[in-house]
Amino acid sequence: MSPIGAGSCQNAAMSQLQNIEAIEKRLWGAADLLRANSGLASNEYFMPVMGLIFLRHAYSRYLAVKPQIEAGLPSRGGVRRALAKEDFSQQGAIFLRPEAQFDHLVGLPDSADRAAAIIAAMEGIEADYSALRGVLPKGEYQKIGNDDLGELLRKLNPEELKSANGDIFGRIYEYFLTQFADQGAHDGGEFFTPISLVQMIASIIEPQRGKVLDPACGSGGMFVQSASLVERNHGDPSEALSFYGMEKNATTIKLAQMNLAVHGLQGNIAEAISYYADPHELLGKADYVMANPPFNVDEVDAEKVRNDPRLPFGLPGVNKKGKLSNANYLWISYFYSYLSERGRAGFVMSSQASSAGRDEAEVRRRLVETGAVDVMVAIRGNFFYTRTVPCELWFFDKAKAAAQRDQVLMLDARNVYRKLSRKICDFSPEQLANLTSIIWLHRGQQERFLALVRQHLNDAVAVASASVEPLNEYAKQARAFAESLARHPGVSRDPAFSTAQQTLGDALVNFDADLAAYAKAAQQQATQAITADADNATLHEASERLLPLADASRDLIKAADQLYKLGGHAIDALAASPSTDGESITSADLRELNRQRKALDEAHRAAVEALKPVRYFHRQARWLQERFPEAELRDVPGLVKRVSRAEIATNDGSLTPGRYVGVAPEEVDEDFDFEAALRDIHVELQGLNAEAVELAARIARNFEELGV
Repeated sequence: MSPIGAGSCQNAAMSQLQNIEAIEKRLWGAADLLRANSGLASNEYFMPVMGLIFLRHAYSRYLAVKPQIEAGLPSRGGVRRALAKEDFSQQGAIFLRPEAQFDHLVGLPDSADRAAAIIAAMEGIEADYSALRGVLPKGEYQKIGNDDLGELLRKLNPEELKSANGDIFGRIYEYFLTQFADQGAHDGGEFFTPISLVQMIASIIEPQRGKVLDPACGSGGMFVQSASLVERNHGDPSEALSFYGMEKNATTIKLAQMNLAVHGLQGNIAEAISYYADPHELLGKADYVMANPPFNVDEVDAEKVRNDPRLPFGLPGVNKKGKLSNANYLWISYFYSYLSERGRAGFVMSSQASSAGRDEAEVRRRLVETGAVDVMVAIRGNFFYTRTVPCELWFFDKAKAAAQRDQVLMLDARNVYRKLSRKICDFSPEQLANLTSIIWLHRGQQERFLALVRQHLNDAVAVASASVEPLNEYAKQARAFAESLARHPGVSRDPAFSTAQQTLGDALVNFDADLAAYAKAAQQQATQAITADADNATLHEASERLLPLADASRDLIKAADQLYKLGGHAIDALAASPSTDGESITSADLRELNRQRKALDEAHRAAVEALKPVRYFHRQARWLQERFPEAELRDVPGLVKRVSRAEIATNDGSLTPGRYVGVAPEEVDEDFDFEAALRDIHVELQGLNAEAVELAARIARNFEELGV
């Protein structure tokens, strides 16, 4: 089973990844500035920069929702009511006084006291939001020179940061942990949870109303994604959900509170070591538990937890030092125990845990016997930003239907991914939706599955219609380019150029014909709407009807690429043509042709990018229909199998999905793009070269610091 659409529709995600990488470079520059010019130690860089990142991100969200808020404000006598902080909380943002808005701080003259201005901005926010009092950095800015603060503000005001979204705080936090050698947090297995995995957890447990607990909350990403899910369902997360977190690091708690605040949320986050403390007293009371706990910790004092009421299945194995041999099942037991009678849990866990033996196997056996284990999902490596380890997602549901209490859904998602770079994979939104739809079938929610198939097919039709305009523009640019080439009669008798020009002309005629047929087909499909009540049989018919259009979009991409290459061959042949009849191509002519070639290149890229989603969305629908043709859950080799508790017992109590789903039959990737594969290899090589340069610079700095 090949990755779903692994080579398509990656531009938005790549753009976001490039934004993140650009932000990281800015932050590294800011860190260099602080290291050289401030009185801050290396472990003190974090909060001053994060405070300004908070202001920058809060300002972006403020600007994003402000027009909508203003449009809905009541007015009296033609005068609108003033903006209030409550208006922004309802839109997942925070209100910013003028003096706290980032553009104001960036625009301060050199004569202004920037430290005082930043501190005033922070104090103003804390005055408006009690949850942030004492959280935001303030005094640290007085240790930084005025000019350096100005430079720091400018460095943290790039376009990349203005357009960044998602759990930007969590990602940047991970960056700081990595770059500033704060490796202590990593050694215990703690690292930032990839947004794709957080989104999958939120999508499967579906927080709607109640208490959300994360006993290892880090920067608060689980809370942010839970709130986002409620917002997408047209709810108000600040009203629907109450967030409770535990975190041992005081600085990280401040980060989480800032992360929540910038999204218009509040949470009760306690400083505690979750192994030994339960500060919120939520045993049996949490409606949802979400977490990415540290993996494979072996330093938990067994005596301190031996009688903990959060261990209903007993204590996992204890080593000779009186420590738990592995705390994975301590976490798993805690997560189960926190749930209310109708609670759901979703968490990230080491892939070793699902088949661990001895005392851990006994805990797992007793857990499975409760009937609360709902879904197990295997995730390939390279989803984490700084680690290549694979992992698994565990899901509990104490309110499972009686008919399903004997069953566990095993989902092996290791072959479903999108490769963003040499180091990083994730799920595209459509891949995530498709995987989630399998859980819908598991829960008997067939209509949601069918609605997703309808959405994919309608999206294919919509993008096909939208692609016609950029295709027409590309054809127009190609004709103009060909006509410009034909205006050089003095060299037109050169055999090489004549052949190239004729080949280009023939290709243009064929492209115009193919484009006309494609545009007609797209228009026809647009008139055959797929209705909201279309049943499974109707959707299969629609999918078959759209197949020729999807294939035509693929063929047009190849034709567009070929046309562009032929244009390049023609201009190269013209430039190399010998002079005849006293005429030759001039430098001015070549400059004009190259200008047109650049316009052709832009039109070509726009046309190709407009075409790619057509087949991509159609393939998403086909992926679901081929695996679940009756819109009902069935076993799919290499992907999914619903197993009974008896079958689990006969397999040593293992909850590893790959042990049950088997191996998928090998498939031929009809859309394999050899050139794209070469580009991927080139990107990987560039990444390795960049790492080599960075390592060399780091080594050189270390030698300088040692005085060598």
